Amino acid sequence: MTQAATILRTGRKFDQVLRGAREVFMADGFEGASVDDIARAAGVSKATLYSYFPDKRLLFMEVAQTECSLMAERIISMIDETKPAREVLTIAATQLTAFLVSDFAQQVFRICVAERDRFPELGKAFYQAGPENGQRQLAEYLEKAVANGELVIEDIHIAAEQFSELCKVRLWGRAAFGIQSSFSQEEIDEVALQAVDMFMARYGT
Repeated sequence: MTQAATILRTGRKFDQVLRGAREVFMADGFEGASVDDIARAAGVSKATLYSYFPDKRLLFMEVAQTECSLMAERIISMIDETKPAREVLTIAATQLTAFLVSDFAQQVFRICVAERDRFPELGKAFYQAGPENGQRQLAEYLEKAVANGELVIEDIHIAAEQFSELCKVRLWGRAAFGIQSSFSQEEIDEVALQAVDMFMARYGT
């Protein structure tokens, strides 16, 4: 049975279940998160929780996918494609850098790595909803910028991946290895601006 066929995404308590699951996964990780704790945090019965998500893995993947989709929608809503490419990319870089070092993104990354061998589908789901989806949407914008003559890019998809990696410089590694747990807006802005400067130096006209 596929994930899409298994999950019931209707009903007034669906959002409650997601919020409760997000809270528990953030606090206890995947292995430590119990169905009892999730149901309690969501304010629903176990029967109700299972009616939506018969498998904890499906619930985790839904939480990760929902959060990534919200992040992508937020970035898109902030972008005016009629603006210069540098301005558009700066907004995208700032939002992406902040998300990459957020508590949520870091916890999901740790869970996916920890469960990689037992449940590889967790990492695959997060990768598809996060990095892959973000790079695909960025590639769509880059194609338009190239067509408008603002950028010169031979391999759009490589460029989209490069942009994402530039947004991980300095801060992401410090977050992933537990060197630093909170980041100021100034730190995030600096990385984002440097990422855009380097990207535009390579691909700008």
